[in-house]
Amino acid sequence: MLSLISALRRKGVLCINKRNRDYILRYNPRRFYPLVDDKLRTKQLAQENNIAVPDLYGVIEVEGQVRTLKKILRDRPGFVVKPAHGSGGEGILVIDDCVNGKFRQPDGSIIDEDELQHHVFSILSGLYSLGGQPDKAFIEYRVVFDPTFEHISYLGVPDIRIVVFLGVPVMSMVRLPTRISEGKANLHKGAVGVGVDIATGRTLAGVLGNSTITEHPDTAQPVTGVAVPGWDDLLQLACRCHAITSLGYLGVDIVLDRTKGPLILELNARPGLNIQIANNDGLLPRLELVEHEHAKLQTVVERVAFARENFAVESRARKTAAAIRRKPQLSL
Repeated sequence: MLSLISALRRKGVLCINKRNRDYILRYNPRRFYPLVDDKLRTKQLAQENNIAVPDLYGVIEVEGQVRTLKKILRDRPGFVVKPAHGSGGEGILVIDDCVNGKFRQPDGSIIDEDELQHHVFSILSGLYSLGGQPDKAFIEYRVVFDPTFEHISYLGVPDIRIVVFLGVPVMSMVRLPTRISEGKANLHKGAVGVGVDIATGRTLAGVLGNSTITEHPDTAQPVTGVAVPGWDDLLQLACRCHAITSLGYLGVDIVLDRTKGPLILELNARPGLNIQIANNDGLLPRLELVEHEHAKLQTVVERVAFARENFAVESRARKTAAAIRRKPQLSL
């Protein structure tokens, strides 16, 4: 056990206790949590700051409003139903199209209007919300994802997670739905996490559970070397989310829509640590460097340039090689 802990420390892996104590508690004032824990507030905040999000079709706050579903969904071939305070992708219902008054899900299964209403009632009761508190349901635009990831995704919509610290993007990954994850981009449910080189926007090796992979388990297509389109714009977009939330340690989830381009899906004040496995690298050295240098970086452009220079795969390789050369050599 001690040898494992030492190995993780040498790799610069950020553990959950240190994340909570030194980064979330220190840099994320609790008064700002509602801005990201309530997805409706997040959506409104983004729109107020000219940041694109999926279109909102309607909100249901109390049981008596469930009867308005028909009006909200009129002429909507596809849509998504979400809990405002959900977490981990729980309670999200994706509908691809309507067939004879019924609703087809991405896996081809059909639900009727009663089942849809029952799902909304479950959201309102707090079944999927943080702490089980009564919640609101909202209906929004169903993203039609960019073809970039079409060959390495199963059914659902892939998303891009960028962790931002003090306004600087420090690490990123693409989350790819699988058959096991039931088409959801959720690593805990079995989605694939693929690291992204901050400098180039190209994907690295992937991880499924605790295993490193190079091919998607359902499509058998390589997950490495895929160029994320508009990468510099995505990094700048993530930086802007730091400014509008005042959260120092933030996860920004972005989807690429086929026609609408990048859309902010949600923001997270407690981003998970699996991103380190996907990148085969620890967060801690990056966070410490940003902590030391961030005061010099005044603009979004400067922060993105700093990240691309210091957190590139090639840059890390050069620094590792230099450190090895500096070590004194043992003589026999």
